Amino acid sequence: MFKGFYTVASGMLAQQRRTEMLSNNMANANTPGFKADQSAMRSFPEMLLQRIDQQSLPTEKGLNIPGNTRIGSISTGVYVQEVIPNFLQGDIKETGLNTDISLVNVNVPDNGEEDAVGSVFFTVTGPSGEERYTRNGNFTLDGAGFLTTASGMYVLDDAGQPIQLTSEDFSINEEGILTGANGETARLGVAYTDNANNLIKEGDGLYRTEDGNDLPNAYLAGGVQFNLQQGFLERSNVDVSRTMTDMMTAYRAFEANQKILQAYDRSMEKAANEIGRIG
Repeated sequence: MFKGFYTVASGMLAQQRRTEMLSNNMANANTPGFKADQSAMRSFPEMLLQRIDQQSLPTEKGLNIPGNTRIGSISTGVYVQEVIPNFLQGDIKETGLNTDISLVNVNVPDNGEEDAVGSVFFTVTGPSGEERYTRNGNFTLDGAGFLTTASGMYVLDDAGQPIQLTSEDFSINEEGILTGANGETARLGVAYTDNANNLIKEGDGLYRTEDGNDLPNAYLAGGVQFNLQQGFLERSNVDVSRTMTDMMTAYRAFEANQKILQAYDRSMEKAANEIGRIG
């Protein structure tokens, strides 16, 4: 019976984590460039039960077999094996703002591995100056004229340097060439990966590589085709109705496990207070 406690508890923890993931997706349904997380649940390896130190065991033929005897296997519950973003391209929405820029995938090949997905990203500076990647093109100009993200991180050019402008009166063509009001030019930095699932999600729409190395320049990657659109933003790819349905399913599964746990608790209470009573 105690094994049932652990099995039910693992199910409740897995559904709680799944609900938290879906709640985060829902909260970012209107965040530009946000990629919805998706989870994979898996059962723990089954364990083999044995009857230990049993002198004999009746069999179908009425014979007694000495020693340990296998009884069967038991499942020990489930867990959330991994949570990975869905890098499907989001819808493109027109905003009319010069500082809003969207990345549009045209032909971004993957590395051929199962479930691999190729993608391109804007390059920005991380909190400690390291290179980070984002699909959120909701940019702005700071007080010094640098092009930054909404949280103040510098947007980089294709040479890895911050982009400084004199005003918001600038233009960007589909090839990423940025031309300022005073004739200054730069090329917006865009990085490419042949498997975005290998990136680590940091929050605030940022990603980093697992090994700490920078991603290659997308402009120089063979076979990679994309374009940039000024005055547009890539919307979140969260499916609100599907997410609501999944949240209700996770909640009901959590509730069902909770009911089973309560039933175990009542059974243990009866065993302790009634069956185990002396006299």
